[in-house]
Amino acid sequence: MGSTAMIQLIVGLGNPGQEYESTRHNAGAWFVEALAKQCGITLLPEKKFQGLFAKVNLHGRACYLLIPTTYMNNSGQSVAACADFYKLLPENILVAHDELDLPVGTTRLKFEGGHGGHNGLRDIFAHLNSPKFYRLRIGIGRPTAHHPVVDYVLHRPTKEEQTLIDQSLLSVEKILPDVLSGNIEHAMKVLHT
Repeated sequence: MGSTAMIQLIVGLGNPGQEYESTRHNAGAWFVEALAKQCGITLLPEKKFQGLFAKVNLHGRACYLLIPTTYMNNSGQSVAACADFYKLLPENILVAHDELDLPVGTTRLKFEGGHGGHNGLRDIFAHLNSPKFYRLRIGIGRPTAHHPVVDYVLHRPTKEEQTLIDQSLLSVEKILPDVLSGNIEHAMKVLHT
Protein backbone atom coordinates (compact mmCIF):
# COMPACT_ATOMS: atom_id res chain seq x y z
CA MET A 1 0.00 0.00 0.00
CA GLY A 2 1.17 3.53 -0.66
CA SER A 3 0.71 4.98 2.84
CA THR A 4 4.43 4.93 3.63
CA ALA A 5 5.62 5.88 0.13
CA MET A 6 7.81 8.95 -0.06
CA ILE A 7 6.38 11.59 -2.35
CA GLN A 8 9.15 12.58 -4.75
CA LEU A 9 7.19 14.23 -7.54
CA ILE A 10 4.44 16.83 -7.08
CA VAL A 11 2.45 17.55 -10.22
CA GLY A 12 0.03 20.44 -10.68
CA LEU A 13 -2.53 20.01 -13.45
CA GLY A 14 -3.73 22.83 -15.65
CA ASN A 15 -3.76 24.17 -19.18
CA PRO A 16 -0.86 26.23 -20.59
CA GLY A 17 -1.21 29.80 -21.78
CA GLN A 18 -2.40 33.12 -20.37
CA GLU A 19 -6.03 32.54 -21.33
CA TYR A 20 -6.22 29.57 -18.94
CA GLU A 21 -3.86 30.45 -16.08
CA SER A 22 -6.57 32.05 -13.90
CA THR A 23 -9.29 29.46 -14.61
CA ARG A 24 -10.65 26.90 -12.13
CA HIS A 25 -9.16 24.01 -14.14
CA ASN A 26 -5.68 25.32 -13.22
CA ALA A 27 -6.11 24.96 -9.45
CA GLY A 28 -3.54 22.13 -9.36
CA ALA A 29 -0.99 24.28 -11.19
CA TRP A 30 -1.61 27.11 -8.67
CA PHE A 31 -0.60 24.76 -5.87
CA VAL A 32 2.72 23.82 -7.51
CA GLU A 33 3.40 27.47 -8.41
CA ALA A 34 2.88 28.37 -4.73
CA LEU A 35 5.37 25.66 -3.65
CA ALA A 36 7.96 26.94 -6.14
CA LYS A 37 7.46 30.50 -4.88
CA GLN A 38 7.84 29.31 -1.28
CA CYS A 39 11.19 27.74 -2.26
CA GLY A 40 12.24 30.92 -4.05
CA ILE A 41 12.66 29.15 -7.37
CA THR A 42 11.20 29.49 -10.86
CA LEU A 43 9.77 26.53 -12.74
CA LEU A 44 11.52 26.33 -16.09
CA PRO A 45 10.47 24.68 -19.36
CA GLU A 46 11.87 21.13 -19.59
CA LYS A 47 11.43 19.76 -23.10
CA LYS A 48 11.95 16.09 -22.20
CA PHE A 49 9.07 16.27 -19.67
CA GLN A 50 6.83 18.56 -21.76
CA GLY A 51 6.31 20.78 -18.77
CA LEU A 52 7.55 23.41 -16.35
CA PHE A 53 9.93 21.72 -13.94
CA ALA A 54 12.18 22.30 -10.95
CA LYS A 55 14.13 20.23 -8.45
CA VAL A 56 13.54 21.67 -4.97
CA ASN A 57 14.23 21.10 -1.32
CA LEU A 58 10.92 21.09 0.54
CA HIS A 59 10.98 20.69 4.33
CA GLY A 60 14.44 19.11 4.11
CA ARG A 61 13.49 16.66 1.38
CA ALA A 62 14.57 16.73 -2.25
CA CYS A 63 11.65 16.51 -4.63
CA TYR A 64 10.55 17.47 -8.13
CA LEU A 65 7.83 19.93 -9.11
CA LEU A 66 6.11 19.60 -12.47
CA ILE A 67 3.34 21.44 -14.31
CA PRO A 68 2.58 19.68 -17.61
CA THR A 69 2.31 22.05 -20.58
CA THR A 70 0.60 19.46 -22.79
CA TYR A 71 -2.97 20.68 -22.13
CA MET A 72 -5.01 18.90 -19.50
CA ASN A 73 -6.15 15.95 -21.64
CA ASN A 74 -2.55 14.89 -22.34
CA SER A 75 -1.11 15.39 -18.83
CA GLY A 76 -0.07 11.74 -18.61
CA GLN A 77 2.61 12.16 -21.31
CA SER A 78 4.42 14.69 -19.13
CA VAL A 79 3.97 12.84 -15.84
CA ALA A 80 5.09 9.49 -17.28
CA ALA A 81 8.15 11.05 -18.97
CA CYS A 82 9.29 12.54 -15.65
CA ALA A 83 8.49 9.39 -13.64
CA ASP A 84 10.36 7.19 -16.15
CA PHE A 85 13.40 9.47 -16.19
CA TYR A 86 13.74 9.48 -12.39
CA LYS A 87 12.57 5.84 -11.98
CA LEU A 88 9.63 6.79 -9.76
CA LEU A 89 6.76 4.49 -8.90
CA PRO A 90 3.19 5.80 -9.19
CA GLU A 91 2.99 5.84 -5.36
CA ASN A 92 5.89 8.35 -5.28
CA ILE A 93 3.68 10.85 -7.14
CA LEU A 94 1.20 13.42 -5.80
CA VAL A 95 -1.07 14.98 -8.43
CA ALA A 96 -2.85 18.22 -7.48
CA HIS A 97 -6.02 18.86 -9.49
CA ASP A 98 -9.31 20.74 -9.49
CA GLU A 99 -12.25 18.76 -8.08
CA LEU A 100 -15.90 19.46 -8.98
CA ASP A 101 -17.19 17.09 -6.29
CA LEU A 102 -15.76 19.13 -3.40
CA PRO A 103 -17.06 22.51 -2.23
CA VAL A 104 -14.91 25.55 -2.95
CA GLY A 105 -12.30 25.94 -0.22
CA THR A 106 -12.10 22.22 0.60
CA THR A 107 -9.00 20.14 -0.11
CA ARG A 108 -8.66 16.39 0.32
CA LEU A 109 -5.83 13.90 0.00
CA LYS A 110 -6.60 10.59 -1.60
CA PHE A 111 -4.74 7.48 -2.73
CA GLU A 112 -5.91 5.54 -5.76
CA GLY A 113 -9.55 5.47 -6.87
CA GLY A 114 -11.23 6.41 -10.14
CA HIS A 115 -10.72 9.49 -12.28
CA GLY A 116 -14.29 10.81 -11.76
CA GLY A 117 -14.43 12.02 -15.36
CA HIS A 118 -11.35 14.25 -14.92
CA ASN A 119 -9.51 14.05 -18.26
CA GLY A 120 -6.12 14.92 -16.78
CA LEU A 121 -6.35 12.05 -14.28
CA ARG A 122 -7.70 9.71 -16.96
CA ASP A 123 -4.64 10.38 -19.13
CA ILE A 124 -2.25 9.90 -16.19
CA PHE A 125 -3.89 6.52 -15.43
CA ALA A 126 -3.33 5.50 -19.05
CA HIS A 127 0.32 6.58 -19.19
CA LEU A 128 1.33 5.21 -15.77
CA ASN A 129 -0.75 2.05 -16.32
CA SER A 130 -1.91 2.51 -12.74
CA PRO A 131 -4.34 4.45 -10.55
CA LYS A 132 -1.99 3.96 -7.56
CA PHE A 133 -0.81 7.54 -7.10
CA TYR A 134 -1.79 10.20 -4.59
CA ARG A 135 -4.13 13.05 -5.41
CA LEU A 136 -4.60 16.42 -3.82
CA ARG A 137 -8.20 17.24 -4.70
CA ILE A 138 -8.80 21.00 -4.71
CA GLY A 139 -12.50 21.82 -4.44
CA ILE A 140 -13.90 24.17 -7.06
CA GLY A 141 -17.58 23.28 -6.51
CA ARG A 142 -20.10 22.41 -9.20
CA PRO A 143 -21.80 24.76 -11.63
CA THR A 144 -25.56 25.29 -11.42
CA ALA A 145 -27.70 22.92 -13.48
CA HIS A 146 -27.96 25.26 -16.50
CA HIS A 147 -24.21 25.94 -16.61
CA PRO A 148 -22.09 23.46 -18.67
CA VAL A 149 -19.18 21.91 -16.75
CA VAL A 150 -16.63 22.63 -19.52
CA ASP A 151 -17.57 26.31 -19.49
CA TYR A 152 -17.43 26.40 -15.68
CA VAL A 153 -13.95 24.88 -15.28
CA LEU A 154 -12.52 27.12 -18.01
CA HIS A 155 -13.69 30.32 -16.30
CA ARG A 156 -12.18 32.28 -13.43
CA PRO A 157 -13.52 31.69 -9.94
CA THR A 158 -15.26 34.64 -8.30
CA LYS A 159 -13.15 36.80 -6.00
CA GLU A 160 -14.71 35.07 -2.95
CA GLU A 161 -14.07 31.61 -4.41
CA GLN A 162 -10.45 32.52 -5.22
CA THR A 163 -9.90 33.61 -1.61
CA LEU A 164 -11.32 30.30 -0.32
CA ILE A 165 -9.18 28.26 -2.72
CA ASP A 166 -6.03 30.21 -1.77
CA GLN A 167 -6.77 29.62 1.94
CA SER A 168 -7.33 25.91 1.36
CA LEU A 169 -3.97 25.65 -0.44
CA LEU A 170 -2.26 27.35 2.51
CA SER A 171 -3.74 24.70 4.84
CA VAL A 172 -2.12 21.99 2.67
CA GLU A 173 1.32 23.54 3.14
CA LYS A 174 1.06 22.75 6.88
CA ILE A 175 0.76 19.01 6.20
CA LEU A 176 3.47 18.85 3.53
CA PRO A 177 6.23 17.62 5.87
CA ASP A 178 4.04 14.57 6.68
CA VAL A 179 3.14 14.04 3.03
CA LEU A 180 6.76 14.18 1.88
CA SER A 181 7.97 11.80 4.58
CA GLY A 182 5.28 9.22 3.76
CA ASN A 183 3.20 9.88 6.89
CA ILE A 184 0.15 10.31 4.68
CA GLU A 185 -2.46 8.92 7.06
CA HIS A 186 -1.56 11.52 9.65
CA ALA A 187 -1.57 14.23 6.97
CA MET A 188 -5.06 13.14 5.87
CA LYS A 189 -6.32 13.18 9.45
CA VAL A 190 -5.07 16.74 9.97
CA LEU A 191 -6.28 18.03 6.59
CA HIS A 192 -9.69 16.39 6.77
CA THR A 193 -10.65 17.54 10.27
